[in-house]
Amino acid sequence: MNRQPIATQFIPALFAAGLTLFLGASVMGLRLRSEGVTLGVELAGADTFIKLGLAALVVFLFQLFRDRLPRFRKDTTSRFEMPAFMRSDKQQRLWLMLVVAGLLIFPFTTGRSNIDLATLVLIYVMLAIGLNIVVGLAGLLDLGYVGFYAVGAYSYGLLYTYFGFSFWEALPIAGLMGAFTGWLLGYPVLRLRGDYLAIVTLGFGEIIRLLLNNWTELTGGPNGIGGIPKPSLFGLTFERRGDNTFHEFFGIAYDPVHRVIFLYLLALLLVLLSIYIIRRLIRMPIGRAWEALREDEIACRSLGMSPTNIKLSAFTIGSTFAGFAGAFFAARQSFISPESFAFIESAIILAIVVLGGMGSQLGVVLAAIAMVLLPELAREFNEYRMLLFGLMMVLMMIWRPQGLLPMKRPHRELKTTGTEAQ
Repeated sequence: MNRQPIATQFIPALFAAGLTLFLGASVMGLRLRSEGVTLGVELAGADTFIKLGLAALVVFLFQLFRDRLPRFRKDTTSRFEMPAFMRSDKQQRLWLMLVVAGLLIFPFTTGRSNIDLATLVLIYVMLAIGLNIVVGLAGLLDLGYVGFYAVGAYSYGLLYTYFGFSFWEALPIAGLMGAFTGWLLGYPVLRLRGDYLAIVTLGFGEIIRLLLNNWTELTGGPNGIGGIPKPSLFGLTFERRGDNTFHEFFGIAYDPVHRVIFLYLLALLLVLLSIYIIRRLIRMPIGRAWEALREDEIACRSLGMSPTNIKLSAFTIGSTFAGFAGAFFAARQSFISPESFAFIESAIILAIVVLGGMGSQLGVVLAAIAMVLLPELAREFNEYRMLLFGLMMVLMMIWRPQGLLPMKRPHRELKTTGTEAQ
């Protein structure tokens, strides 16, 4: 590899450091203070500018000597290899059973806040699994996926408000409504690709949010829908008082943690079912068709496949999982409003898919855990959450652009004989 002289890297490194200092000072160096009915601007403390200066120095040195760092001379697009203890199908099934057993035991060994956080992680896993079909497998950039999420949530909220549907009655309808909305979106975008597709789907997500916000007579507008009931267990509720309560049926003392554990186990069941369905679809002709569309649409058409039907199936099936996740979210929160389905949610779900690895189920799960847990573990940096979020995305694109765990296609290799090798 030819190394460039340091002198030629000095100006770009200085520019990068100056840009870092300017953006950091704009975000972290200025603070707003209230002066009566107006707002004033004040500078941050000296320690903040010292940290910004050190960050700019690190960026300068990194850009100056990056060609001499051994890490950046390696091939970052090499294929991911599974560890030795997980390479055979039998070993993978064994580890999967151990992980599922651990997840089932987890809520009985920790506190309520950790169970709530784990339930939130599972919701994002379900959403990312659905978006992974559209983006990771079919290669269709969707920036409005949160719209299907909102359709599922409001399906349950409206069905309960106007018709008294329970969670179990509304769950399949929410999935069907998500699928129907994805099918409707599929038609206008059949001829679009790349950035144009992203713009249309982004507009779709905003149209759904504005529609929910302005259709006050039906959706409640900005006030949202409240009092949505939690799911029951074979007719048993988890309330303190009632006709068929869980604790009275089993003769145990009332504990609000029981409801939290049940919601976690229900979310885990939905996630495991979603992963199983996706794994089966990937091995079916429709899964191969998604991958063919992602690799080359023209070649896909030349093989006699219909890109129209493939795109419609990807949008429809992917949005179905968002509908299920939305219904569960409404049941968990007992309250929904249009503000819960802003564009940032679509960005987070898309980031989970990209960070985990396009088309990789295990990578999506790990990325969802990281994206949800890291902000909770570093709450003192909550003010700079989006700044850190962008920094993490940039670093991932530099070090591992294919994601944490890239998708590994099933394949077989023929062993070469000694005479062939010669």
